[in-house]
Amino acid sequence: MTSYVFITGGVVSSLGKGITSACLGALLESRGLSISMIKLDPYINVDPGTMSPFQHGEVFVTEDGTETDLDLGHYERFVRTTTGRNSNFTTGRIYETVIGKERRGEYLGATVQVIPHITDEIKQSVRRGAGDADICLVEIGGTVGDIESLPFLEAIRQMGVEMGRDKVVYVHLTLVPYIATTAEIKTKPTQHSVKELRSIGIQPDILVCRSEQVLPAEHRRKIALFTNVPEKAVISAYDVDDLYKIPEIMHKQGLDDIVADQLRLELPPADLSEWQAIVEAKQNPQAEVNVAMVGKYVELRDAYISLSEALLHGGIHTRTRVNIHYFDSQAIERDGIDCLRDMDAIVVPGGFGDRGIEGKVKAVRFAREHQVPYLGICLGLQVAIIEIARHLAGLEGAHSTEFFRGTEHPVVALITEWETSAGEREQRDEDSDMGGTMRLGAQQVSLQEGSLAASVYGKLEIFERHRHRYEVNNNYRERLEQAGIRFSGLSVDDLVEMIELPDHPWFMASQFHPEFTSNPRDGHPLFTSFILAARQHHSGELPRAAEA
Repeated sequence: MTSYVFITGGVVSSLGKGITSACLGALLESRGLSISMIKLDPYINVDPGTMSPFQHGEVFVTEDGTETDLDLGHYERFVRTTTGRNSNFTTGRIYETVIGKERRGEYLGATVQVIPHITDEIKQSVRRGAGDADICLVEIGGTVGDIESLPFLEAIRQMGVEMGRDKVVYVHLTLVPYIATTAEIKTKPTQHSVKELRSIGIQPDILVCRSEQVLPAEHRRKIALFTNVPEKAVISAYDVDDLYKIPEIMHKQGLDDIVADQLRLELPPADLSEWQAIVEAKQNPQAEVNVAMVGKYVELRDAYISLSEALLHGGIHTRTRVNIHYFDSQAIERDGIDCLRDMDAIVVPGGFGDRGIEGKVKAVRFAREHQVPYLGICLGLQVAIIEIARHLAGLEGAHSTEFFRGTEHPVVALITEWETSAGEREQRDEDSDMGGTMRLGAQQVSLQEGSLAASVYGKLEIFERHRHRYEVNNNYRERLEQAGIRFSGLSVDDLVEMIELPDHPWFMASQFHPEFTSNPRDGHPLFTSFILAARQHHSGELPRAAEA
């Protein structure tokens, strides 16, 4: 029978519940348990697919094509689990399901209410997402006290009663602020947050206290006294310079032991050797590179969190310190490309809308003409197609119909029909709903033998995750090939997946999002090769990968 660990947050949002959940999952996994992970989000959107990255950060895409909260990316980077449709439930999705049942008459004429119908649906969703794992970690988004969170908190309270306290653990993450003007650490916000949680029937078993520095013993004792939590279960989550240090920090404070004891589990010792190796590799690099990320959401780094982490993973696996420099593509449009001259490599990530597109095109042209390693992701492939069409293929004014419907040369256009990895046909048009209508999830890509892509991956068939509406227009493929592009990856239905420039040291772009499958322990071959190319560009050598 699956046991559950519920992680809630208090005082303020964005304290790191996702990281805390992921690190606890990593610790329990290192002790031989199978782990599943779920995020419950209080917002009314059915999923985050239509939400602005400025408000919500990155939209993570699972293998089965579900658009989810970015915390699922943390889960997959820390735990060897594959998340999916049953790993992220929002208020909107829960209510959509309940209303659908009501319309079909499944409640037999009952008055549909938050309790029991909404809470029952939440509990059923959690159990469905848990599967047959030994332990399911469930993170509840938002902050205790928010009106939106109440149905979720009530549902997990009920599960504690129904399953018994030896099958459920409640972890509460709070802020312990430091007031610099008086040089004081304040525990009162944590006390009030726990009081709020207890008022709805949940007594936390563990408190994880976020603070700038290690929480002194006297403050841990004070928090324990006023919250009815054992002192040993007051965990100090202090700021660190590397998030991959957190599993060992939590382990040294006994977090996994406390969970195991409450769930009455006899477990072998934790094996954290992989995490120690990751930290050691990051702390002792053999080289250093500067990578430019030219995007349109650079004001909020969470918008590119999976991509940023994937670049760092490439650094871990090549013993390279990767310094990521974020450049606003609108600023490049306005001020030019001088900011890129000291960079060892350039990445153009995904995005939507026409803002900053010409700045990205300029970045591509700079990388191509100056032989700087270039990696384009999704939109980064499309702007590379536009740039090469304009400046090598002689297609003046070439563009994507996403940005300019009246373009004379629509080298990137809306594909109205495509085949999924399951062999099913999906369709869309200009009037389709914005949510859930993209090409989503893991799909097969066939790589061209002898290509740089095939050399990097070491095989000819790969599966990568997608999230996009627009594709390279196949009507222009022959003209673009004549201009020098190599279409090194194609989908099962002959859509362009990867491009490269054979006469460039390292120039590749993918229509898919390889960053979604990168993790610190395994890395990802595309990012490892890219960082190697950046290193060798920095040292004045040609990348080895170019020999393919």
